[in-house]
Amino acid sequence: MGAWGGSLRRRRVSTRLGVSLLLAAVVLAACGGGDNVPSEAGGSGAPSGGSATPSATPSAPVADPERAVDPPGPLEGRLWAADIMIYGQTSLTPEQVAAIKALDGVDAVEVFSLSQVSIENQVLTVAAVNPTTYRHFNPVATAQEIDVWTRIAGGELALPPETAATVADDEDFVKLGNDKDAPRIHIGVYAAQVPRVDMVVNSAWGKELGMVEDNAMLVSTGMTSPQAMREPLRAIIGKGSSIQDLDAVARYGLDPDAQQTAILTGGSVAQAVGSFNYRVLDGGRIAPDQAWVQANIRTEEVPILGRVTCHKAMLPQLRAAMTEILTRGLADKINRNQYAGCYYPRFIANTQQLSLHSFGIAVDLNVAGNQRGTVGEMDRTVVEIFKKWGFAWGGDWAWTDPMHFEMNAVVKVG
Repeated sequence: MGAWGGSLRRRRVSTRLGVSLLLAAVVLAACGGGDNVPSEAGGSGAPSGGSATPSATPSAPVADPERAVDPPGPLEGRLWAADIMIYGQTSLTPEQVAAIKALDGVDAVEVFSLSQVSIENQVLTVAAVNPTTYRHFNPVATAQEIDVWTRIAGGELALPPETAATVADDEDFVKLGNDKDAPRIHIGVYAAQVPRVDMVVNSAWGKELGMVEDNAMLVSTGMTSPQAMREPLRAIIGKGSSIQDLDAVARYGLDPDAQQTAILTGGSVAQAVGSFNYRVLDGGRIAPDQAWVQANIRTEEVPILGRVTCHKAMLPQLRAAMTEILTRGLADKINRNQYAGCYYPRFIANTQQLSLHSFGIAVDLNVAGNQRGTVGEMDRTVVEIFKKWGFAWGGDWAWTDPMHFEMNAVVKVG
């Protein structure tokens, strides 16, 4: 249950998002966002009417001046279909970008930053973008609604309402990462997103989060099949990056033929864990890159639990927590027979989202009495000991998971 079972929490998002957010949500829903406009100039033709309709003058205030970028202004020029997404653990070089632009079958590209943040054991993808240019590759209604891009430029977050329902706090903020000191960002607007993107922020927020700059690209291929472009793109970017057919993503949730990449961001824990490529297997399992597994995953003895398999960055803190629990006479509060594991390379059940168990930095304890959505029976002194040693507790979440503890800070041991 704690690692990947149960459903995401279903609580109503607060209505205090403001008139502009609600107005934009209604506009986007009414426009039926989700389909991109086909590309022109060697592609499949221009949008209806020949060009995108310019939006009205922006009215949204700058919510976060310290993390604001230049406002986008009215939409100018045409929209492009987001056919392929490229992303990897390192920045695309100017030479790679130029070579991709020059390929036959490539009509347009957009370079941006892409990473993942963990929020209550969901690993969600966040894009840090230039609002003026990235909007041209978005679903039509999203691209045309200027309030979306003005609010992103002003330092706020854009995401679909169904995602907000699982991650927003009572003040309509989202904590970008599970790290204890991860920053919080205000939700500015609901909007449909490009496939494989859960949330959008501006480039200033990308720097705040320490995201790898320009490690992702959207490619519009017009009449050319995205599958036909896979090998020419691979020849330019090499084997280390992911090439996603976004039509397959829209249909299946991910491109089953593509290598996937997990790039955590949001604080010192993400830096300690590192990033890895992986392949999707049957039954919701994944196969992380063996080089990352060999460098980071260890099987060691810890008090009470015995042999555990976890990330090497977490093991000293887990050992310290279990040692203190033992020395304080609380060993009977941990049922060794109900330890449900640490490193589990797979998706959360019935989703295509990774959990922190896939990175080996979470443990599930006393499973029987601590099911998802309950108060649970976890001893509160044990909880406080875990928090002391750099762990967050799932019992504190809005949709509780009291068996679950995850590393949320790097704590020096010894």
